Amino acid sequence: MALLDHGGEPEPFVSAYALAPERRRRALEHDPRRPERVFHIAAELGCLRGHIASLTLQAATNRSRRLRIGADRVLIDWDVIDEAAYLRRLAAHLGIRMTRLDRDDHDRCLLSPEKYAQAATLGMFRIRRDEGLRFVVASRGLSARMLSELARARPELIAGFELATTNDFNRFLAEHAGDALAQQAAEGLQRRWPDLSAASRTTSSWQPLARAAIILGVAGAIAIPSLLGEAIWTGVLTTAFLAFASFRFLGALVPRLPQPKRRHLPDAELPIYTVMIALYREATSVAPLLQAIDALDYPREKLDVILITEADDDITRQAIARLRPMPHVQMLTVPAIGPQTKPKALNYALPFARGSYVAVFDAEDRPEPGQLRAALDAFDDQGQHVACVQASLCIDNASESLLSRMFAAEYAGQFDVLLPGLAGLHLPLPLGGSSNHFRTDVLRDIGGWDAWNVTEDADLGIRLARFGYRCVTFASTTYEEAPVRFGAWLRQRSRWMKGWMQTSGVHLRRPWRLWREIGAEKSLGVALIAGGNALTALAYPLLLVEIVLFAGRAVVADNPSGFLVDTLMPLHLAAILAGYLSTIIIGLMGLKRRRQLRHAWILLLAPLYWGLLSIAAWRALWQLLREPHRWEKTQHAVSRRSKAMRGQSESR
Repeated sequence: MALLDHGGEPEPFVSAYALAPERRRRALEHDPRRPERVFHIAAELGCLRGHIASLTLQAATNRSRRLRIGADRVLIDWDVIDEAAYLRRLAAHLGIRMTRLDRDDHDRCLLSPEKYAQAATLGMFRIRRDEGLRFVVASRGLSARMLSELARARPELIAGFELATTNDFNRFLAEHAGDALAQQAAEGLQRRWPDLSAASRTTSSWQPLARAAIILGVAGAIAIPSLLGEAIWTGVLTTAFLAFASFRFLGALVPRLPQPKRRHLPDAELPIYTVMIALYREATSVAPLLQAIDALDYPREKLDVILITEADDDITRQAIARLRPMPHVQMLTVPAIGPQTKPKALNYALPFARGSYVAVFDAEDRPEPGQLRAALDAFDDQGQHVACVQASLCIDNASESLLSRMFAAEYAGQFDVLLPGLAGLHLPLPLGGSSNHFRTDVLRDIGGWDAWNVTEDADLGIRLARFGYRCVTFASTTYEEAPVRFGAWLRQRSRWMKGWMQTSGVHLRRPWRLWREIGAEKSLGVALIAGGNALTALAYPLLLVEIVLFAGRAVVADNPSGFLVDTLMPLHLAAILAGYLSTIIIGLMGLKRRRQLRHAWILLLAPLYWGLLSIAAWRALWQLLREPHRWEKTQHAVSRRSKAMRGQSESR
């Protein structure tokens, strides 16, 4: 229970922890009738003497020293006192103003548009008052301590500051500069490096012509057998298939990088860590999500959790408000400017991130408790040139349907076999959309995510390589749910395929420039990574048609043996077989490493699954022509496990 401050008599402290022993709570309570020992407490807690028990103030001071953070943040995160009540006490103690920023202050704010993001990051901006210029300071980090020490050392300067709660500060920026921040989130990468963005570069009047040209190009490609002959067409398709399959086999056979020893750093050495989750229509997922975040083995005082919602999603915001999240959890709402995509939402939140590192999770994720510490170990072990470390994603509802079983095998192969192999080869990584951890300064320097790319994760992994950084994997797992119905799977997979097409179009737009930036081997890797998934899925039914035509001609000619001796048939069969084997072998390796070989039989359905992938790829191509930046929402919290967790959350 927070300490309520109504300006009256000091109220006794009540522990925030329901499980705290009664004896401990009595020891912390403030009894004004009982004389207290005088302790040395942090400067920022001087305003609370006589209002909160000295033992509590001393405990907060000691913990702030251990964590190297402000003691006020300790009390706030312990829920001993709410932020507004503390700032009222501090403002009165320092003789300065605690402001509640409102619309009347918009005209007084001296921020220029290009400084909005910087103000969100620093937690400070200038404002014009009748008395002169003032600095509005958000309550975060060591700001309260610095102001308290300034009041002691230079009391004539302290009048130039005002205090604001984090919520008021962020709300004011969202109202005053939200549109500009959203515009920057949507177009920042495009403005700085237009060649690295998937944003449409044609004007609206030319877009229909551009789409018509693409349609004619695809139609022409399908007609290649009759125009140039089957040998050339077969060579193109089989080469693509065999190259992609060989690349996957190579990645699977490369030994994984040695994993760093888990050090479990002392809390004092841990940096502030920001966790960002973009939510859209996720009201049913919020409670289990916050439980999973709360289970992380990381000091709450050093966690900065940002829940990002969309402007038209009041239901999710109401669900968050009902849960009354702890003070280290903040909520941001993205204005409806630009594409409504996850990467734009993440870009909008990035200026508000306080952490030296940023982790991205999805609404249904359950990361292992030690994941943040393991990520820091990986960063320290690999050096400054590593900008991102990727955890493994594991499906935990594999038994619910055939699709979820195949999804589990696919994820096991991708995250436990293929990506570690690519990292071992020092190739660009197609990052997963969740459980990737970044150095915040690098992420800002390279422009964040591409708001117009619907597989922003894969694009970002390649872009990091183009800026000279590496991505690696590390041994930690985040559990997710797979779609259990075909409709949900198709929408999700079509979005992924569309994003692969966007990503290949962006990074292969100027292949010679890519070659100069990252070299021949990595350029080839980018071509196979970015283009291989979509190209092979698009080509798969065409190869099957070719095989059927071969067989049909042999039957019509009354020469069944001709089907087997035709010079083109071995190439077709080799390409198809290579695709099947790459799926089966890598899936088996991943399931073995996950100790989930009980699901291995599902890999026998790989030919059928490839057919489904082709449906998704052709649907994605059609969407790329009509709605290139539309984000098809994946519905979460529909599995039996999610429903059970939601029921447990609601019963607490």
